[in-house]
Amino acid sequence: MRPSRRVYSRVVASPMLKAISHLHPLLLRRVAGIPNACTSYSSTFTSSFYQDEPELPDPYSTDPLLQGYLIRNLPKQTHTDVTADLSRFSRLVKEQIDGLGRSCETWGPVLLTNGGFGGAKGRRTDHAEGGGRDFLLISPGWSLLRKMSAREGLVSAPYERKHGDWSRVQQAAKLYLFSPSSELFTCPIAMSDGAAAVLKDIKAKGELAVAFEHLTSRDPAHFWTSGQWMTERRGGSDVAGATETIAKKNANSGSFSLYGDKHFCSASDANMTLVLARIQDEGGNVTSGTKGISLFYVETGFGHRGMWSEDDKGADFGVDLGVEQSLHLRRLKNKLGTRQLPTAEIELRGTPAILMSEEGRGISAMSKMLTITRLHNAISSAAAMRRITSLATDYAHRRSAFGRRLIEHPLHVHTLSSMEVETRGALLLTLEVARLLGAAEGRNWGQQGEEQQEMKMVIRDEHLLRLLTPIAKLYTAKQAVRVVSEGLECFGGEGYMEETGIPCLLRDTQVLPIWEGTTNVLAMDMVRVLHKSRGAVLTHFLDHIEEGLSHHLPSVLKTPANQVIQASRSVVDFARWAMPEDKSVGTGKSIEANDKGILQVLESSARNLAYSFARCYVGYLLIDHASWTGAQATDVFAAQRWSNQQLCLVPAQGCNSVDIAMDKELVNEGLRKMQPPH
Repeated sequence: MRPSRRVYSRVVASPMLKAISHLHPLLLRRVAGIPNACTSYSSTFTSSFYQDEPELPDPYSTDPLLQGYLIRNLPKQTHTDVTADLSRFSRLVKEQIDGLGRSCETWGPVLLTNGGFGGAKGRRTDHAEGGGRDFLLISPGWSLLRKMSAREGLVSAPYERKHGDWSRVQQAAKLYLFSPSSELFTCPIAMSDGAAAVLKDIKAKGELAVAFEHLTSRDPAHFWTSGQWMTERRGGSDVAGATETIAKKNANSGSFSLYGDKHFCSASDANMTLVLARIQDEGGNVTSGTKGISLFYVETGFGHRGMWSEDDKGADFGVDLGVEQSLHLRRLKNKLGTRQLPTAEIELRGTPAILMSEEGRGISAMSKMLTITRLHNAISSAAAMRRITSLATDYAHRRSAFGRRLIEHPLHVHTLSSMEVETRGALLLTLEVARLLGAAEGRNWGQQGEEQQEMKMVIRDEHLLRLLTPIAKLYTAKQAVRVVSEGLECFGGEGYMEETGIPCLLRDTQVLPIWEGTTNVLAMDMVRVLHKSRGAVLTHFLDHIEEGLSHHLPSVLKTPANQVIQASRSVVDFARWAMPEDKSVGTGKSIEANDKGILQVLESSARNLAYSFARCYVGYLLIDHASWTGAQATDVFAAQRWSNQQLCLVPAQGCNSVDIAMDKELVNEGLRKMQPPH
């Protein structure tokens, strides 16, 4: 929630904001996120009633599922260290970070061209004509969150590997606490983490090694953030077909110069970025398609200018974009949500760049970054659900209607319970992807812990990571939009009021199904995973669930376990029917007309298939968690509640219930009626 008057005094008094304590009171209110004209949940002149607003709880101490997961899974010493850090950080989130984050929504980024005066005589002078400097004004809160993120190791932890393969889980848990209060600073964290992973994988040297050190530094003065510039005007996720940016090789230095436009550049105040472009040969030709795209490193040269303090504890108030002609921030995007985050259209005018990937292997090199950012997306989804559910539950104990507290109305409690089950499922699925990723990084970086896996288990986990990463991203994002919308409704009309801060949470959540690939794009990524493994991933998926639920279970979990196993079998049967081996990608065999029809069924069912995989696997995770000795009755109930829903959303084996032609006919019927006769 946006801070009230009493929270405001605590926020302004916090050490993080002492650097700006001398500002005008109205500006202080703006920085702290307090509306000037009104406060939330106030009374009128004709009523003495004041509605108690919900209190933000300590996010770690009030999350029994997260605590239980860590107790059950982490080695003893690792658990001791991690929980101590999370407890400390959770208090910081409640007492300081939340106030800083809210200020970023109130005081969003502003692009000032030529110092804000528009050039000589009010005319904007182009850089090439010797005009002034462009400047990106950012919130002091955004700057302080940047410094705090460095100190807390929100990017560096997985690379320090203090906790071995569990370092990714530790990072995910910390970001889960941080995300709802960070007001989207998790976006530059995600891209910086992804860029660091790419640099680590390619064993970066020279300038690239220096960049890696910046990205993984805990020193705020040394810490860098990274962008991820892929999207262009022609399309979003269709990178292979839409990338028009070209890279010209400089004969003398061996470096490159980039020319083109990047249409959606999030966190445009980044110090560096990874860019996709096509290398142009001496004849001016480029290779089309995926094979023509390469990955480049660009150092933006954007400098952060301090406003109130020159040491690393002070706040910056902007990014000096300079007079460099090679990188031009054209305009900031006016978005539905994520208004705190500077997202820009950027023109590359001969921007110096270093080739990172092998020529034509840019998308392959970028894939590790996408794995990381999709995990971060899932973390933000689960965190948004936890925040709205916690606030709605607290509010239910404060708000009375129809003679009773909301918490005493069975229907309202059932709604909150449904939100809680969805949140638990999303968190377990996200932590599972983080666990699999941490283990994979340990193997790939030669830094595996003491517990060595058998090769069979390694292959299984690698297949599960490839399958679950797009599924976790797409499913938790759709969950988050639904749950946060439901949570807003729990506050009635107040939930629709901007001064409460709740509409901001809903607006920001809406980006999660779009960032890093829409639901349909991710569903097709999942289909490619199935094809690429020649169906082997299906065997690993089903075997893992059946083996995991075949051990001795309490009687109360046997029915949910059978429901999950039967649904998983149905999902795998459909996938196998829709993509038998002789139709797998890369076999070189021709596809008959009937087979093409089956493949169309697979594509049109891809979204429901992804949902089915997600629901079955979440059911497995909830049952598995409810079966350990430290589980509570609520863990069992959550597993039962989840498993009682429809888990398999695709048709039975061999049943073609999707009529592609009629889908198209239904969609186009109204459009044809609008067109004049020829």
